[in-house]
Amino acid sequence: MTATTKSFIPAPRGDSKRLSVADARARILADVAVVREIENVPVRTALGRVLARDIVSPIDVPAHTNSAVDGYALARDELPKEGSREFRVVGSALAGRPYTGTVARGDCVQIMTGAPMPTGTDAVVIREQAAVRGDRVTIEYEADRARNVRMAGEDIAKGQAALAAGKEIAAAELGMLASLGLAEVPAYRRARVAYFSTGDELRPVGEALKPGQIYESNRYTLFGLLTRAGVELRDLGVVADRPDSVRAALADAAANTDAVITTGGVSVGDADYVKETVEALGTIRFWQVAMRPGRPFVFGKLGNAAFFGLPGNPVAVMVTFYQLVRPALRCIMGEPSPPLLPTFRARSLSPLRTRVGRTEFIRGVLGRDENGELTVRSTGSQGSGILSSMSVGDCFIVLPPESGDTEPGAMVDVQPFHGLM
Repeated sequence: MTATTKSFIPAPRGDSKRLSVADARARILADVAVVREIENVPVRTALGRVLARDIVSPIDVPAHTNSAVDGYALARDELPKEGSREFRVVGSALAGRPYTGTVARGDCVQIMTGAPMPTGTDAVVIREQAAVRGDRVTIEYEADRARNVRMAGEDIAKGQAALAAGKEIAAAELGMLASLGLAEVPAYRRARVAYFSTGDELRPVGEALKPGQIYESNRYTLFGLLTRAGVELRDLGVVADRPDSVRAALADAAANTDAVITTGGVSVGDADYVKETVEALGTIRFWQVAMRPGRPFVFGKLGNAAFFGLPGNPVAVMVTFYQLVRPALRCIMGEPSPPLLPTFRARSLSPLRTRVGRTEFIRGVLGRDENGELTVRSTGSQGSGILSSMSVGDCFIVLPPESGDTEPGAMVDVQPFHGLM
């Protein structure tokens, strides 16, 4: 996925003629430039990074055939086919302290979970199926059904590709890498992202507000979103609504970065200078998406950097980030096919109002009814400036463009916040 030249898509009238969310996402992923620099990073700091090369296992995992349970190791063909049989216990095997002798026929070894299987044994009878008297164990014939052995290399075999290039390293992958004895892994470097907000009415927290002013919150939201996305951040603050200020900030932001993100200044107001300045300094690939909230969204290029112009309303910032920006950042950092947000079905308890032709992202609260069926209700007012709806809610209710109004009792798609934020 490398940068390509594409024509600007103007903002036609009517949501049905704007780019759909799926089309906008696809165009962005096809157009961003993927990071190529590779770093060797300690495993403990690799969480969220993307593997740059295949990881081939240098060892078998597990390294030796071992017991899956606590019990008694013996030769499987000696287990009784009927009745019971007595075995002599000749020793014990623990994880880290194996039994080093050879187990003769008629003998067995007491063994703990994870201990290597002694020579001469290939089955383990669990402790609950054995009657112990001193150094003698009586085993009933029903024990023949279980082997309870984990074979060497049954998880990962030596020489096997354990993890593929392009894989995001999550908690399970950290454990896998450690199980292979690897202290470092090759990963693509983190995306470098610069961001700022625009608006003369915005004031920093801690200052007293004058008439018409509001506290600037979007940069704090973006800080949280970008930190969770695992990128390198550069916060350029709040930029005044003046063409020269916006131009200088965009030029500064695009230098040595992979992506530039702004909030505000991408609508059609007289003081919205971001979009026109991006057109002057770079290119705009498209403007406006058939979605609510988040319609006045801009995607373009500033030199080699991808540009994401997010709306100024707080909820629209979060919705467009999750649906369009976050997948692009994962792609930039080397993940070839960023996974779509998990979606499942729930029964709506609320009337949901929308307009045909656009995808609606309604903040909802998940629950279960008396039958255990998954339900969802709206958080209430869905204005794109009501940031508290993102705190009260725990999911998006996603209404596709063709759905229109939805009455209580209808099944709807939901995307949970947990794991995203």
